Amino acid sequence: MKITVAGVGYVGLSLAVLFAQHHEVTAITTTPKKADKLNDFISPIQDDEIERFFREVKEGKRKLNLHTTVDKDAAYRSAELVVIATPTNYDDEHHFFDTSAVEDAIENVLRVNPNVLMVIKSTIPVGYTDSVRKKYGVDNIIFSPEFLRESKALYDNLHPSRIVVGAYEDQQKEAEMFAELLKEGAEDKDIKTLIAHPTEAEAVKLFANTYLAVRVSYFNELDTYAQVKGLNVQQIIDGVCMDPRIGSHYNNPSFGYGGYCLPKDTKQLLANYKDVPQTMIEAVVRSNAVRKEFIADTILKRNPKTVGVYRLTMKSNSDNFRASAIQDVIKHLRANGVTVIIYEPTLEDGSEFVANKVVNDLAKFKAQSDVIIANRYDSCFDDVKEKVYTRDIFKRD
Repeated sequence: MKITVAGVGYVGLSLAVLFAQHHEVTAITTTPKKADKLNDFISPIQDDEIERFFREVKEGKRKLNLHTTVDKDAAYRSAELVVIATPTNYDDEHHFFDTSAVEDAIENVLRVNPNVLMVIKSTIPVGYTDSVRKKYGVDNIIFSPEFLRESKALYDNLHPSRIVVGAYEDQQKEAEMFAELLKEGAEDKDIKTLIAHPTEAEAVKLFANTYLAVRVSYFNELDTYAQVKGLNVQQIIDGVCMDPRIGSHYNNPSFGYGGYCLPKDTKQLLANYKDVPQTMIEAVVRSNAVRKEFIADTILKRNPKTVGVYRLTMKSNSDNFRASAIQDVIKHLRANGVTVIIYEPTLEDGSEFVANKVVNDLAKFKAQSDVIIANRYDSCFDDVKEKVYTRDIFKRD
């Protein structure tokens, strides 16, 4: 099958690689340099499995029928299936996902290949698939939510926790076909699969991520309580998580939930609740803001002149710091007159990130910092432990 994937971020690129094991895949990017890198099998994102697959292609150990282009018309025209995985950032002013990139892809497909099946993989508001079908007067659009982690996107496609496809009653064959494509490329074969109406599938995505945000916020608020009351937070969490209904996973306190998905998905779900009674969804969004303020205020009590921020990414093995919680902590510190320096190897040493100097010489970074804040502890700070502020209780996530 000839498959075209619009977008080469975590979702798009991991899907393109997954499908390219068995099919002819064309990926679309708007950046010629990125296309050139991908055609040389150099990953533009940090993802261990994608990098491994690309390395094995270069070594002749693996074949991937994958080509990347900026010529979207040609890519769409020859496609037998189009997967749309373009970004949908949250617009805080209008309280809605910016779906313009998705609609741009749909319009381009309809112009050159109007009958091809389109599967939206971007995260979208509840009711969006219905709305675009009506807007364009078409019935060849379905939706399939992604459940991928940054830096582990291909791994999560190879070992999916579940597959959800949102399709209408007259599209069951198309939905089953797409689900089989996902299974075909996966290494795990016994995968829980749900085929639902697109609106329900859209809701599954937003409610799943909001539940994760609730869990993060819960353990963060538990940690806040323990800090204020001088209690041993690890003992409390260990005891709470002994209950098998709760479990000992996803329970390590942090500076707040961040990344590309949870902040925007929780806000979008809250916006979808505008005419529905609720308190919890609004509370989890507010809880995350309060947590970041508490973290910053706790650091300010140490009266530092210079605070060193170790990594903007906050997640291990990730090079993506979009909407990372630490950025709001930095803003709060700077607003209170603190100088902030940043250790972030993905940025150029000596450059600035939002007016904060990047210091990637670790020895200088440690020497210049009165307090070092690290969402996850690193053994490189064993010699300056007294300077480090982290809520990484288990030092394992």
